[in-house]
Amino acid sequence: MMLDFKKVPENDFELLYHTLLDAIPSSVLMIDKSLNVISVNRNFLLKSQRNKADTVGRPLAQVFPSVILENTGLENRIRTVFQSNLPINAQKMTYRAPGVPIRIYYYSILPIQKNQVMLLMEDVTEQMRLSEEVRRVERHLASVVESASDIVLSTDIQGRILTWNSAAEKLSGLTAHEAHGQFFFDFCSAHQKQSMRLIFKQIMSSNDPHTAEFDLLTPNNGNGILISWVFSPMKDDYSQTVGAVVVGRDLAERRKLELQLRQSQKLTALGVMAGGIAHEIRNPLAVCSSAAQFLLDDNITADFHKECSKKIQTNLQKASDIIKNLLRFSRSSLDDTDMVEVDLSNVLKETLELMTNQASVQKIRIEFSLQNEHILVMGISGLLQQVFMNIFLNAIHAMPEGGVLSITVDTVEGQIIVRVADTGTGIPAGELDKIFDPFHTSSPAGHGTGLGLSICYSIVRQHLGSIRAESSYGEGATIIVTLPYHYS
Repeated sequence: MMLDFKKVPENDFELLYHTLLDAIPSSVLMIDKSLNVISVNRNFLLKSQRNKADTVGRPLAQVFPSVILENTGLENRIRTVFQSNLPINAQKMTYRAPGVPIRIYYYSILPIQKNQVMLLMEDVTEQMRLSEEVRRVERHLASVVESASDIVLSTDIQGRILTWNSAAEKLSGLTAHEAHGQFFFDFCSAHQKQSMRLIFKQIMSSNDPHTAEFDLLTPNNGNGILISWVFSPMKDDYSQTVGAVVVGRDLAERRKLELQLRQSQKLTALGVMAGGIAHEIRNPLAVCSSAAQFLLDDNITADFHKECSKKIQTNLQKASDIIKNLLRFSRSSLDDTDMVEVDLSNVLKETLELMTNQASVQKIRIEFSLQNEHILVMGISGLLQQVFMNIFLNAIHAMPEGGVLSITVDTVEGQIIVRVADTGTGIPAGELDKIFDPFHTSSPAGHGTGLGLSICYSIVRQHLGSIRAESSYGEGATIIVTLPYHYS
């Protein structure tokens, strides 16, 4: 129902007018042609700390400080509205009443009738402060990102680069302008692109960050730079994933240290196996020595001569194979950084060959089960051999009274799962989560560095896989290594 103001009594109309005026959350002044204030609302009186008696009927020059009138040209603007009968909108004014902090207003002057105009003042101080605070936070965040020594970038939901910080520019040689709009996958090597796309797909469907190590291909480095990446979903105001925030750290220095630690651990492993290896080489050499002594006898038959020659050849080849495997295992891996197609079954067989005599001496039976004869992964053969050598040695060490070392290999949904189980003492529940930590060891002082499984963890992660342990104390332990299958 509409209110008919013509039927409202004059006294009631004036009351209604002032009630409505006081309800307006902005400051309102009614001004006549003589620039006298003829009406104000409660909001203006509160903000200016004036009372009605000292305001209504007074000239504008007595209501507003002269400095404000001079800076805004308010009086001239009001005269212009009277003359043109056209409003003036959204002008900025800074107003400070005695004892009150500075307030910021946007004001409008509106013609009401022939001899009156309305001065409407909107207090935007808090909005301005909030806006400035937002800008300050944005500047701070931008400064943090630009000052970071790590790569920090963002992408849209398809993986196109949106932002690219100074560290990314420095490391890649590409400016933010050059990188903008390019697909992040295009900076990965061909065999890593599919894995990267899979990570992005997982990010878009979950709230959890993902970590991985990928090479960053740049115009200045065709071989790529190894980077440790952390991928996190980027949300909008409605908690919808709209892209990804990606942080990358150059692993050059860390990788150099890791490679040195790996080499040190290899030498430690060789020291543990030294007795068994010496015995394994001594046996074929003993056979060669006996056969050679028979060959010195002029009275042996031609068939026996041939048999002795064959035994010498066979056992020398056996000793040569053992030495070749040792050299391959002990060789420095500082230059082994390129992933190639590797037959994991061959890696496991070669590693077990080095362990056979060690296991036999300690009365350990080895059971080896392969689902397929050839199992392909993308990796570095020497590093994978080091992983399983460390795992096998730990298992043998856990069975001082003998036992069974069981190795099974399965392929499940594009993943290769290698289980190495022993029947040893097992791992205490409180230790299970710590065995992959650097320098954690259950060996007595002086009998181990505690770096073996930590290095295994690092190498497996480098191969985009995972490693974990299962155990019940007193009932043995199982180390499970998972690697992505490579389809050639």
